[in-house]
Amino acid sequence: MASSFLRVSLLFISLYTADGFIYFSTNRCDFNSSDLNNIEFIQSLYYNKVEFVRFSSSLGKFVGYNEFGVNRADDWNNNPSFLAQLRAAKEVYCKFYIHIAYNNALSKSVKPHVVLSSTAPSGGKHSAMLVCSVYNFYPKQIRVKWTRDGQEVTSDVTSTDEVADGDWSYQIHSYLEYTPRSGEKISCMVEHASLREPLITDWDPSMPESKKNKIAIGASGLILGLVLSLAGFIYYKRKARGRILVPSS
Repeated sequence: MASSFLRVSLLFISLYTADGFIYFSTNRCDFNSSDLNNIEFIQSLYYNKVEFVRFSSSLGKFVGYNEFGVNRADDWNNNPSFLAQLRAAKEVYCKFYIHIAYNNALSKSVKPHVVLSSTAPSGGKHSAMLVCSVYNFYPKQIRVKWTRDGQEVTSDVTSTDEVADGDWSYQIHSYLEYTPRSGEKISCMVEHASLREPLITDWDPSMPESKKNKIAIGASGLILGLVLSLAGFIYYKRKARGRILVPSS
C-alpha cells in the first residue's frame, strides 16, 4: 500500500482569567515527519475566544487579526530577541515532543476488524446492498474496495469518511448496491499499513450464524413448551381418574 500523507498537531494551551474575561494562548506543532523542514510551530493568542495575533515559524513573524492584534504584532516583530526565541521553538520545543509522539504512538499500527453484512437498499435500481464495516484500525489512512468475481467494482459504491472513535482508533463503512447473480463471489478488500497483504472478506449469502442460533433457540423453546404442556395434561387426566365424586345434597 502506498504511503499516505500524515499531518499531526500537538497542542498546548495556557489559560488566564480575570473578572470573567478569558485570555489564553496555544502553542501548536504541525508536522508530517520528524524532519525540521516538515514542522511548523504556531503560537496563537486569544481574548474571549477570538484569536487576535499569531506567530508562525513558516513566516517567521507575528500577524495580527484585529486592531489590537496588529499593534501587538508590530511591537513584537520589532523585538529581534523575542522573535529569535520563537523561531527556535520549532527545533527546541516541537522536535522534542514529536520524537515522543513517534516513539509512543505514531509509529505503531493496529490491524482492522472487518464485518460484512447486508441491509435494505436506499431505493435505487438494485435490489440488494452490502455493508463493509471496518473497525478499530490505526493509523487513519485506509483503502476499502469491493470485488465481484475477482474484478474491482467502482460503480454503485459509497463510503463514509474515517470516523475517530476517541481512543486513537478509527472506523469506516463502505456500501455496495447490487443485483444478486447466481454463483457470484463478492468480497470486501481492505488495504492498511498494519497489513502485509490486503485483508479480503468474502460475502456468504447464506443466513448469518447469529440468525441460525436465534432460530434454533426459538425452536428449542417451542418444543420444550409443548413437552411441558403434554406432561401437564397427562398428569391432570390421571388425577381426574382417581378422584371420587361426591353428590351435592
